[in-house]
Formats: sequence, C-alpha cells, structure tokens
Amino acid sequence: MTKHYDLIAIGGGSGGLSVAERAARYGARCAIIETGRLGGTCVNVGCVPKKIMWYAASLAHALDDAPGYGFKLDYFDFDWQALKTARDAYVHDINAWYVDYLARSGVDLVRGFARFVDVRTLEVDGENYTADHIVIATGSRPRIPKLPGAEFGISSDGFFELIACPPRVAIVGSGYIAVELAGVLHTLGAEVTLLLRKDQVLGAFDPMLREELMNRLQADGVTVLTRTSVRALARLANGTLNLHCEGQDQPLRVDTVLWAIGRDPNTDRLDLAATGVTVTPDGAIPTDPYQNTNVPGVYAIGDVTERFHLTPVAIAAGRRLADRLFGQQPKRRLPYEYIPSVVFSHPPIGTIGLTEQEARHQYGQAVKIYQTQFRPMYHAFTSRPVRTTMKLVCIGPEERIVGCHLIGEGVDEMLQGFAVAIRMGATKRDFDDTVAIHPTSAEELVTLPST
Repeated sequence: MTKHYDLIAIGGGSGGLSVAERAARYGARCAIIETGRLGGTCVNVGCVPKKIMWYAASLAHALDDAPGYGFKLDYFDFDWQALKTARDAYVHDINAWYVDYLARSGVDLVRGFARFVDVRTLEVDGENYTADHIVIATGSRPRIPKLPGAEFGISSDGFFELIACPPRVAIVGSGYIAVELAGVLHTLGAEVTLLLRKDQVLGAFDPMLREELMNRLQADGVTVLTRTSVRALARLANGTLNLHCEGQDQPLRVDTVLWAIGRDPNTDRLDLAATGVTVTPDGAIPTDPYQNTNVPGVYAIGDVTERFHLTPVAIAAGRRLADRLFGQQPKRRLPYEYIPSVVFSHPPIGTIGLTEQEARHQYGQAVKIYQTQFRPMYHAFTSRPVRTTMKLVCIGPEERIVGCHLIGEGVDEMLQGFAVAIRMGATKRDFDDTVAIHPTSAEELVTLPST
C-alpha cells in the first residue's frame, strides 16, 4: 500500500531534518527517508566530531603556552583512543536525540535508500511513498581520486575511524578540510605533509587569509609541497605507504594518506532521470533562490546543491522552504549574499562577504581596504609568535562594509556579531562609532584608523 505525505525529505541530515520538522509544525504530514545515522555529515563525520578534535589540538597549544604564565608542566600525555571513545559516545547521543526529536515532531522516519519512480513517487525497499513536495537533501561524500592505489588512503570520514594518531601523514588537498585536519594531526603529534596542486591553500578565500595561514602552517612545522600532483599510492609489506608524485624520483614514505580533494553530491543512486530534474556534470542539483529545481514540486537543499556547503545554510534554507510551502509566506527564502563561515584551522579563520579581489572586480576604484595585524596580548607571554590579521573591504563614499576577513585566535567566535552588522548594511563609520571592549582582539575592528 502506498503511503502519501505532504512532504518527504530524502536525507536525514541538517537540511532534511529542518525542512521536515518546520513543515510538521505547520500541520503538514512529513517523512524523512534515511539509511544511515541521523544528523548527516555534520553530526557524524563533519563539524561536530571535527570541532572536538580541534578543541583537543587547541588544548595542546594551551599546554605548550602554560609555562609562560607560570605553570610548571614537566610532562603531559595525550590518549587518542580515550578521546575517540568519548567523542563517539557524544555523537551517538546526538543520533539518539534526533530519533526522539522526529517522533516528538510527528515526522515519520523511513529507513532505507530512496529512488524516484516518478516525479511524485519514491521507492524504498519495495515500498512506494508519494508526496506533494519532495525535498532532495542527500548531502555529499568525500571524493576519492581515480589513480592506482587510491584505496589505500583514507578520506575525512576515515579520519574519524583512526584509533591512534598516525606518526606520518600526507594530506592531499588545499581546501578547508585539508588545512583543518593538517592542524589537528600535527598538533596532536603527527608529522604532516600537505600536498597542494597549486601555490596556496583555500583558493576561494581572500589572499590575505591564504597567505597568513600558509605562513602559520609552515611556522608550526607542517611541510607544505606546492604544485604537486599525486600519480600513485602503494602499500608496502610493513603497512607503510609510498606516495608517488609527478616529477619526483623518490616517493614520500608515510603511514597514512588522507584524501581531501573535494566532495561529490549524493545523487547517483536517486534515479533522477525518472523526474527530469537537471543535474550538473558533477552531480549537483541547480536550484533557484527558493530552492526549486527545474521540476515543480521537487526541491533541493544543502550540499547536494551548488550553493554554500555549510550546515547552518542547509538548516536555514530548509526552514525557509517549509515557511514558503506551508506557512503562507510565498516570498520567504534564504538570502545568500552575506553568509559567514569559519575555517577551524590553527589559528581559525572567519570570513563574510566579498574578498578584496571580488570587490575590486565589481566596484573598481570605489573600494577601500582597512587592514591591521598585531600580536594579541595572550601571546606576549608565550613562545609562539602568533599574529592576528584583520581586513575590512568597504565600498563607496559611505564606506559600506561588504567584506570582513579575520585570522587569529578567537575570530571564530568573534565573527558572528559582526556578521549581523554587515548584513544590516553597516558602514566603516558605524564601526568607528562603536565603543570598543578592552582589552580584546575584537576591539581592533572598531578602532581601525580612519582617513
């Protein structure tokens, strides 16, 4: 017997959970189809466990800094397995909470893989489900390169399965996942080599952020190989790995290779051809600003689309979609113009809006840049010369702020409030007129010298 719903979300990650729960609040009959653990990438193999590992690495830095503040620490050890056990238990608790959350919200949970039979019908393990509205929120998965021996490496998913810190790690990639895991692994004891195809990390970020992070990674002891292409990976009899690169006579000998070369949308098993939904050559689903695909009644949110691949974006887009479909808010949508994001590197990066290059391309001579660099007070007593760098990108005679780019300890927490101001159209004068909180790093953003 076919079950009918007002809305079905394919995928129990942040986007699917958000759209179904919000729609159910409006009285819609909703279901989520999910084969794995609830919470998606973020909860299980992404933001949540990664942030826990980032906290551990940050504590390691703090222990290194402690003697500068009078503490005598002759010895300390790190138990990777103990942290992994606690981390996995925490994630399991979140999974269990989501199951209860769906039940309390009145959302049905259907276990299994979904495939389209037609534009309104899904098949899961031989059972058919129909809906007036179907939301594709299947997320993405780590990309594995097509080269000999690639199966001997691990992805970011595999990182969370490690039972110990590998002594020597090669990370292939230049994006946020690569630099975040490079910082964590190096700080927790691994000898890390980062292999980049080009000259810099974080290709889409403001050049200031890219340069500063590259300098910091190398100063901390991460080996960075630029313009390096991997051609093969081989596993030796003793379990170690040889990473063969173009133009290099000798392979790089390591214990673990981690592929961080991007992610692929999970659309290949949906049988989208049965619906006529457009898919890019990479497998992503294009949408308009309202999350509509090219087929009425079929929508896409989250990492499966071409938009920002961030958990809060998927949540916000899902809730707004439900508001529009069931909450009598026909114009409700997520504005994508000013989305703040953070890279949990060491030190972290915070960014919102246009890079300097993007602003100059759009506004030419109307762009004005304010930038500062300083050593935070905290590091006046440590052996690490860690700097904080801040940049504001402003346009026009009123100097409206269209970009804010930060790197330094604490900027991950600092950015959120400034993002509100920038989204509301704040100008440099608004920042100047705000009384600073002293002594903090954040005060530098409201005390940048005016001209």
